[in-house]
Amino acid sequence: MLPAILILGGLAYAGYSAYKEGENPTSKPILVSEKLSLSDSGEQEPNIPIIPESSKVLSHKETEEELDHYIKVAGVTLGTATLGALVYTPINLITLPLLIYVSLPIFKDTFHNLIHEKRIRASAVDSIAIVGTFATGYYWIGSLASIAFFLSNKLLLKTEDMSKKQMINIFGQQPQFVWLFKEGTEIEIPFETLKSGDIIILQAGEMIPIDGIVVQGFASVDQHILTGESQPVEKVSGDSVLAATMVISGKIQVKVVHEASETSAAKIGRILQNTADFKSSVEARTIQFADMLAGPTIAMGGVTWAMMGPISATAMVSCNFMETTRMTVPLGVLNYLRLASEQGILVKDGRCLELLKDVDTVVFDKTGTLTLEEPQVGQIYLLNDEPEEVILQYAAAAEHKQSHPIAKAIVKQAKACQIMIPEIEDALYEIGYGIKVKVGTAQIHVGSERFMTNEAISLSPGALVQKIRQTAEDNGYGLVYVACNQQLIGILELHVSLRPEAQSVIGRLKELGLATYIISGDHEAPTRKLAQELGIEHYFSEVLPQDKAKIIQELQLQGKSICFIGDGINDTVALKTANVSVSIQGASTAALDTAGIVLMDHTLKHVPTLFELATEMADNTRHGFLTAIIPGAIGITGIFLFNFKILASVILFITSVGAGSVNAMLPLMKNRQKSSELLVEEDSHSA
Repeated sequence: MLPAILILGGLAYAGYSAYKEGENPTSKPILVSEKLSLSDSGEQEPNIPIIPESSKVLSHKETEEELDHYIKVAGVTLGTATLGALVYTPINLITLPLLIYVSLPIFKDTFHNLIHEKRIRASAVDSIAIVGTFATGYYWIGSLASIAFFLSNKLLLKTEDMSKKQMINIFGQQPQFVWLFKEGTEIEIPFETLKSGDIIILQAGEMIPIDGIVVQGFASVDQHILTGESQPVEKVSGDSVLAATMVISGKIQVKVVHEASETSAAKIGRILQNTADFKSSVEARTIQFADMLAGPTIAMGGVTWAMMGPISATAMVSCNFMETTRMTVPLGVLNYLRLASEQGILVKDGRCLELLKDVDTVVFDKTGTLTLEEPQVGQIYLLNDEPEEVILQYAAAAEHKQSHPIAKAIVKQAKACQIMIPEIEDALYEIGYGIKVKVGTAQIHVGSERFMTNEAISLSPGALVQKIRQTAEDNGYGLVYVACNQQLIGILELHVSLRPEAQSVIGRLKELGLATYIISGDHEAPTRKLAQELGIEHYFSEVLPQDKAKIIQELQLQGKSICFIGDGINDTVALKTANVSVSIQGASTAALDTAGIVLMDHTLKHVPTLFELATEMADNTRHGFLTAIIPGAIGITGIFLFNFKILASVILFITSVGAGSVNAMLPLMKNRQKSSELLVEEDSHSA
C-alpha cells in the first residue's frame, strides 16, 4: 500500500508542477533530459538569433550542476537499492522516494505534454516504464537505469561541450593578456580591454590576437590557418596582420584596427557558433521521430500486458530506445562539422553538409575558380628585329613596380628567363590601358591595343597583328603589346593559369559519381579547350553574369541537385540559386557572404573531402538510429520468444547508449588514426 501511495503522490506532484510551470514557463532552467525547449512541430525556428556567449556559459553551467545533483542522488539510490536487495528489504522504503525524485523531470515533462500540448510524446513511454518498474518491485533495476541515464547525459554533455569549444577555437584562440606599448613603456593588460588605436608588442612564438597594422619592426608570420599560405609571410611597417596568426620570428609593434569582437578570427568564430547551433535542428528531428513511436509503443505495452502480464508489459515499453538518439546523433553531426573546420572548410550553414549527400552535379565557374587570377606568359610574337629577350625585358621594366596580375606574370617570366630588369627613369600609367616608361634613351609603351592606338603607335604589319588577334580570341588568350620609340616591336600572349589541383579534384569528383559542368563568360573555343583538358563533359560558354542563375535553374528542372562553386560578385545569384553553394577564401566579399561553405585554404583541393564528409555524416546518422532500433528490436523479440524481463531491457538500454556514443565519436577516432598513420608514413620516409 505504501509504495502505491508514494508512486501516486510523486505523479500527482509532477502533474501539479507541470501545470504551474505552464503558467510560468520561465520558472526554472530545462534539464538536458527534458525536451520543453522544442517547438510543437519538433523543428527549430529559422534564423535563430545569436545568444550572447555569457548566457550560453551560464546555461551550460546550470545544466551541468543539475545533472551532478541528480547523479549524486541516483548514486545514493543505487546504494540503498543494493542494500535492500541483498541485506534488508525494508530499506527499499527509502529507495522508492529517491527513485521517484530522480524521475520527476521525466514525469513533469510527460504531464506538461499532456496538460498543455495535449500530446503523447516519448517521455510518456519513459514514465510508464518507470512506474511499471517501481510497481513491480524492481527497485535495483530502476536505480541502475536512473544512474546510467544521468551518467550518459553528463558524459555526452561534457563531450559535446569539448567538441564545440575546440571547433570554435580552431580559428579563434585568444590570449588572456597582451603587452601594450604606451609612452615608450610596455605594459601588460587584459586582452579584452584592448581598443582600436592601441599599439601592442608581439614577439616570436606569440599568437597575434587582433587584426592590425605593423607600425614598427620586422617579423615572419605564419598565417596558413586563415589564408592557406604554406610559407610564412614577411611583415614590415605598413603591412596588415590578422588575428589567430603566429609570429615565427622577429618583433613587431602592431596598431589595433579592429577590437576583439570584430577580428577576422572572431567573425569566423561566430559563424562556427551558428554552425554548431545547427545541431539543435538535428536533435529536434530525432525527438520528433521518438515522439512518433510513443503511441505505438504504449499500444504494444497494453497488448503485452493482456497476453503476458505487467512485468513483460513494463519490459516492452522499456524497449523504446529512440530517446537515446537525441543525445548521440547530434553529437556525431557536431563532430563532422568540427572535422570540416580542422581541414580549413568553413561550414557557415550546417544544412549544406546535409544537403551535399543528395547533390549529383557540381557546377564550376571558370574564371577565378578553376583558374588562378594571375595568368602566365605564353608565346612572344616578334614584329621587328628585336629579340624575344629584349621585348620581355622592356615589358618587365615597365611593369615590375605594378601589383596587378598581368604585371606579376610578366615579371615572373622575365625572372624565370634570368633577364635583368633595368631601372626606369619615369613612368606614366593609364588605368585599364597601359604604361609608358623611359628605359635609358628608349621610350617604352606596354599595354592594350587601344593604348597603342591612343598613343598613335602603328599596329603594323597589320595582317600579322590581325592573325595574332584572331588566334588569341579563339583560344581565350590575352595580349599585351610592346612598343619602343613609337614602333610596335612585339606582342606577349597571356594564357589562363589553371589551378594546379583542378584536374585531380575533377577526377576525384567523377570517381564519386558526380557530374561536372563549367559556366564561363568566355568564347566557346577556350571554354571547350579547358573542359577537355580537365575531363569535364558539359560546359556553357559566353554566359552573361545574369544568366548563370538561369542555367542553374534549368539543371534543377531536369531533376539535378546542384552544388555551385564560384568566387565573383557576378556569381552571387547563382550561389543563392544552387542547392549548395561553395566559395574560395580570397573571393569577392559578396560571394563569401552568400556561399554556405567557404574553402579557407584558397584552393579546390578539399571539394572532394566535402562530399566524403557529407556521405560519412549521413552514414553515421543512419548508424546512430540503428544503435537504438536494433537493441529495441532484440528486446521486443526476446520478450515474446525468450520471456525477457525488465533487467534485459535495462541492459539493452545501456548497450544502446554505449553503442550510440561510440558511433558519435567514431569520426574523431578515425581521424586520429588516419593522422597517426600519416605521421608514421612521414617518419618512415624521412628515415
